[in-house]
Amino acid sequence: MEIYAIFLLAIGLSFDTFAVSVSCGLIEKDIRFLRASRIAIIFAIFQAIMPIAGWLLGLSVKKYIIRVDHWIAFGLLFFVGIKMIYESFKNDEERNFNPQDIKVILFLSIATTIDAFVIGITLAFLNVKLLLTTSIIGAVTYLASMLGILFGKNLGTHFGKKIEIVGGLILIAIGIKLLLEHL
Repeated sequence: MEIYAIFLLAIGLSFDTFAVSVSCGLIEKDIRFLRASRIAIIFAIFQAIMPIAGWLLGLSVKKYIIRVDHWIAFGLLFFVGIKMIYESFKNDEERNFNPQDIKVILFLSIATTIDAFVIGITLAFLNVKLLLTTSIIGAVTYLASMLGILFGKNLGTHFGKKIEIVGGLILIAIGIKLLLEHL
């Protein structure tokens, strides 16, 4: 997988975290850099670890499905992309959570990284450098989270749904690219 595709993948995966981080910034308008960084680091660690877990699962089944792996990769990326787009159209309900509570951040970290786990399964079928890929995913997620908190503090919720749609479209585009390369 080329480096630009890894960055696009990382950007696509980070949109959920960005959207959640915007909410954190909206709720904690007086949040300072160190507290925001703590939240972003936790999100980034989870976003980097989940693809590794998915990759390990994917490796265990790779030999059984090697002939259709590109279809599986396409299907998973397409599914996650469509899910992100679908979720963006749901009505937002008032969220009553404290982004400084570690239990809340851990829950949000798990909730926003399920797609990264699925992507990790896909990565097992591709020729990727896992450490490089997950490091880029973690770094991009950290930046996206910090930007989300900043945007939440300053800009409000104007971009939340649009960002999730863009993230979903990026994941679908990567899936199509992978499928076309293998056909």
